[in-house]
Amino acid sequence: MSESSVLEQATERPVTRLARALPYLVLFGGVMVAAAAAIMIRYAQAMEMPSITIAAGRLGLAAIILLPIAWSRAGNELRRLSRRDLLLGVASGVFLAVHFAAWISSLAYTSVASSVALVSTNPLWVALLSALLLRERPSLLTMAGVVLTIAGSILIGISDSAGPDSGNALLGNLLALLGALGGSIYFLVGRSLRRHVSVLAYIWLVYTSAAVVLLLMALVFAGTANPLTLFGGYPPLAYLLLLGLAVGPQLLGHTAFNWSLRYLSATFVTVALLGEPIGSAVLALILFGEWFAPLQLAGFVILLAGIAVAARGERGDQ
Repeated sequence: MSESSVLEQATERPVTRLARALPYLVLFGGVMVAAAAAIMIRYAQAMEMPSITIAAGRLGLAAIILLPIAWSRAGNELRRLSRRDLLLGVASGVFLAVHFAAWISSLAYTSVASSVALVSTNPLWVALLSALLLRERPSLLTMAGVVLTIAGSILIGISDSAGPDSGNALLGNLLALLGALGGSIYFLVGRSLRRHVSVLAYIWLVYTSAAVVLLLMALVFAGTANPLTLFGGYPPLAYLLLLGLAVGPQLLGHTAFNWSLRYLSATFVTVALLGEPIGSAVLALILFGEWFAPLQLAGFVILLAGIAVAARGERGDQ
């Protein structure tokens, strides 16, 4: 082998290895960014910013950041959307608003671990709703995952109900499950729309619709008609947290998930997303000292296993 060939191979190997590792690194980074969402929300709530206001700020800033990008690159597509597609996009945004309003509110009442684990039960609700509404017959693997997810949720509920703040914990857990249900319907409504609408046009329409719904909800809860009143009077850090939620978990995190799907299997990506509740729980343990009760930890592990099994079963059906 010539000296030049050896030199070419030596220079190409690091590039090839990096190219192969890049999708995994991007996916890992997206999961870690998304895992920080619950922590940033907790800090914003500690500054007495209402949960609905946090949700409205997160989606509103994300929609504003996307506005020039979406209309410069997908403006013609957005203008050509049919009335049916517009209505589906708005409906998807409404359920996304329900998801964020319920889940972010749950973090004010229950532990980060319980909240993030329960809100991640999307495969359970997607499987059940697909069977009821779309007449899609779930596989045995999906049903096994559903059973495990329910069992894990019950253990978490029993553990939280035995704590000193059991009433609030129960409310928080129910809100987290409502958030999961809203997110699942958002997914099902948007699934048909995404078949012929680009990602950029879709997410801008959905995020904007969700932001408008959340803003109206926040105004009603605050008893005011002035949006400026909602976001006034907080420390500078609170506004930085809202911006961080919009740029980090909302835009970078979810974009990383979608980008990695081009290079990695959907099953691998779905299972990797289980790192989000684990990452959130670890961060909460480090920053807030939220230790696991033994029964809660058992339910947490069983629930995550159920989500992984149900997600694998759902992907296997597609």
